[in-house]
Amino acid sequence: MRDIVFTRGSGWIPNVISEDGELKLMLGAGADANHEPRTFTFPIEEAHLAVIREDLPRHLLLWSAVLPLCDAAGTAGRLDENAAVALLDPVLLSSPVDVDALFRRIRWDRSRLVAHGADIGLLARGQVCAAMRAATETPNEKRAQEHRADRRRAERGTVLGPLDAAILRYTGQYAHGATVPGRMPGAVDAALLPEVMRVIATAERACAGMRIDIDPRRGKRATDKRDWDRVATAVDSAVRRAHPGLVDDAVRTVGFLMCSETADRSRNTPVEDDAEAADDRAGPGGGARRTALSFTDDKGAEKKWRRGGRRGASAEFWEFVGDRSAADNEVFTIEDEERGEGIQLHFYADSIARITTVREGKDGSDPEYRVEYGLVDGLSGYRTLVNAFVRGGCAALEPHGPWISDVAEFERARRGRRNTR
Repeated sequence: MRDIVFTRGSGWIPNVISEDGELKLMLGAGADANHEPRTFTFPIEEAHLAVIREDLPRHLLLWSAVLPLCDAAGTAGRLDENAAVALLDPVLLSSPVDVDALFRRIRWDRSRLVAHGADIGLLARGQVCAAMRAATETPNEKRAQEHRADRRRAERGTVLGPLDAAILRYTGQYAHGATVPGRMPGAVDAALLPEVMRVIATAERACAGMRIDIDPRRGKRATDKRDWDRVATAVDSAVRRAHPGLVDDAVRTVGFLMCSETADRSRNTPVEDDAEAADDRAGPGGGARRTALSFTDDKGAEKKWRRGGRRGASAEFWEFVGDRSAADNEVFTIEDEERGEGIQLHFYADSIARITTVREGKDGSDPEYRVEYGLVDGLSGYRTLVNAFVRGGCAALEPHGPWISDVAEFERARRGRRNTR
């Protein structure tokens, strides 16, 4: 039979229960293998219950001291009850001086105390009892999260100034640097907001007009890493030059914000569709623009495109890539069967092959093809080559060479470029 004897607040502060006539402290901590919260209990005496009832700071200090024992139990282990019981008298019944001395010897959960209003400066000086004089039943988890973030920064030698902290709060990345940044002026002290906005304005000017396109080689939502790095570098240089006192964390969060917003704008203003934007004249080599094309991948999937549809050939091809590209599917082909030519894109090797039919197969003989290879410089290079082929076929690719027909020679060129990067 289990009855609740004393509870405090509506959160996770440990309760006192009576179980089969025995007083116990009950607390939830950690999780089991199924990610469900674990519950631990250990026996206490009436004298301990009296202090827990009347003294919130001592109650919270006991919780902080016991939590590391719960962590040590892991997902399935037993709480070390002897160690937990051994904490009761020293934490609840000893003098403040002795409690402070105890907390200098044991492991304890600092974030729990910070969340419940502990004075961070006094905690740092080892005065835990004094630090808890203003303790509150209701926790402020954001305060604890920010404190943990500050400790992590301190471990790598970073101390935020007022403007640094204000910038991180503006982007929502003070406590969690991996979250997608946003604009939260309400989180910034009004006195610092104008200075924060000057930093943001510097960053906006640095990346004005830049794009971060989707990279369909990595899926339908992935951004082009080169574009992202270009925007980040431009913002980083401008902000450091105009505001040299900012720490790296503040500069990086501004760059992350600008990159995220630039990528969002680019998604809403996609690359102009070549088939709709280019004129009707052919590219180098003569001949009309493509009227029908076939797209295939390395897994045998195929998609047909014909002029007059809702989208141009390049847009349809890159959508096909975005739908189909994967770690084991990195070779895509565009073929113009009517003209007997095509291109094959090798994303894994930053290369492309242009293929033209030299002689049609007749009377059971195989056709003869000319295959030439070229190196490609990133996604923008692939886009340029695809657009050129759509407009003018293999002849339109000539200015984008050199084109190498010998496979061994091309492999040497490819390895040489890789070794110089």
